[in-house]
Amino acid sequence: MEAKKLNKMAKVKNKTAANVQITAEQLIREAQERRLEEVLPPPRQKIDDPEELAEVQLQKRKEFEDAIRKNRGLAGNWIKYAKWEAENELYDRSRSIYERALDVDHRNVTVWLKYVEMEMGQKQVNHARNIYDRAVTILPRVNTFWQKYTYMEEILGNSINARQIFERWMQWHPDEQAWFAYINFERKHGETKKCRGVFERLVMCHGEVAHWVKYAKFEAHSAEVPNARAVYERAVEYFGEENMSEDLLLGFAQFEEQQKEYERARAIYKLALDKMPRSHCEKLFNAYTQYEKKFGDRSKVESVIVDKRRFMYE
Repeated sequence: MEAKKLNKMAKVKNKTAANVQITAEQLIREAQERRLEEVLPPPRQKIDDPEELAEVQLQKRKEFEDAIRKNRGLAGNWIKYAKWEAENELYDRSRSIYERALDVDHRNVTVWLKYVEMEMGQKQVNHARNIYDRAVTILPRVNTFWQKYTYMEEILGNSINARQIFERWMQWHPDEQAWFAYINFERKHGETKKCRGVFERLVMCHGEVAHWVKYAKFEAHSAEVPNARAVYERAVEYFGEENMSEDLLLGFAQFEEQQKEYERARAIYKLALDKMPRSHCEKLFNAYTQYEKKFGDRSKVESVIVDKRRFMYE
């Protein structure tokens, strides 16, 4: 009897296709769209009763303190705690938490930066300045502090303070990026003479070929052609014949070519090709060949081509 009832229920009276067909792909797409629908945030709790507010804050502080006791070295716990106090406009409490965090780990860069961020958010410039000053004193090798400190003073229009900070930074002989940041700062303020002074200290601190070439190009762009030539000449003397650089001599020759000092340029090319090992002169040979094709006579072009073929053969 039960089997007969099931057979009757399973019978379909209308076997024609429905007007609107729903595919499996459509069902999956609709499910994904519903999943991606914007979820409304929970309503913000507003407490007007001072006693209730104090009780909620006390409970929240207990949670933060418990988290800190479990792991004092985790900077995120301290930062969340201090940030929560600042959001409640309890800035003295926030400062106290940041100071406690620094007592635990004064080498944590993020804590210092978040501390400054909180002070700058309240436009407490002197407080922020004091924090940066402490940071660069305790951790002078962290370039991020110096960069942000100088940038803050520059944004505030205190170029004198920014320059003093740069000078303090350079005393630690930082990497070349720090020196170029100082140079760019002086260039923005139109202090060509001060830029030259920073370049002089840079090439003495980091005496690489690229820095000498940048120094010479700076002088050339400043329309100080004699100074640029003097920089190239000093660089050639600085490296000497034993450490002669293809890039340096190539830059020197191209500089003289731009100044239409063709004989000077030719002399530099010949000096480089005579003094340097042939295996290090490929770019110089190519540049010299192009130079003679533009400015030399037929005999010089033929001579340099023969030299180039000899070089390739060797």
